[in-house]
Amino acid sequence: MYSNRLCNPLDKEVIIRDDSSRESLIMRLTVVACNYFKKYVQREIAKASGVTVRKPFQGFRDIRKKKWYYDENRPWTAAARETNMSIKRPTHVVVEPISKGNWKLFKGDRVEILIGPDKGKQGLINCIIKERNWCFVEGLNCSYRWLNKSATSPGTLVKEEKPLLVTTEVALIDPADNKATDTEWRYTEEGVRVRVSTRTGRVIPLSKTAEDESYDMVQISSYVETDKDTRDKELKKITFKPKLCTFEQDIMEKMGIKDDRKPAKTYWY
Repeated sequence: MYSNRLCNPLDKEVIIRDDSSRESLIMRLTVVACNYFKKYVQREIAKASGVTVRKPFQGFRDIRKKKWYYDENRPWTAAARETNMSIKRPTHVVVEPISKGNWKLFKGDRVEILIGPDKGKQGLINCIIKERNWCFVEGLNCSYRWLNKSATSPGTLVKEEKPLLVTTEVALIDPADNKATDTEWRYTEEGVRVRVSTRTGRVIPLSKTAEDESYDMVQISSYVETDKDTRDKELKKITFKPKLCTFEQDIMEKMGIKDDRKPAKTYWY
């Protein structure tokens, strides 16, 4: 039921604990650093929300015309395109801006719900949508609706988790006393950036689920290297050595060309 949700839990530096995970991450640095996944999402949004025009020397290009309405569906799915093409689509959505460095909740964190019928209950975050400041808590804050219900058929009762705002509707659980707390980012003596409870001062580490998932929703520990990946040996190979010479002098040195000419004097007035 949740396979079509947009989950971007890690827009940060990933903490690697073992050598195997480090090698898998290094091999994918070119993909993540070049923003291939982000460009793919933007291209799919432009296809669904814009028009296709022909540009000189570029061919056909998709131009984005209107603002995209983000929901629990991924932008490249048919459900997301249907929502944005609908007449009942919300015209304007106000989202409180949260900077990349101040985001504090990630997938796998244990939180407490602060509003609604499930107020006071605790659960694990199974999905994060940063474009709307949303999080989904596993098994909580749910709604129910009937599918295919008629006079001759009882239908099917479907349970759906509803989004919660990370700013005001959920709070992170402090492992020291299992109570809700406010958190802030601090640095340890070793220079590691960690989340700290403002009430008890306890460090709240990231979950293994969040650490093992990259920006483009790939599990780092189970990633299998393919033919299109940059090899670890090739990535670490040093191909440039800085020298105090021009490009022409570098080429002449490699080809064994020696220039015995003396440069003419230059005068500046």
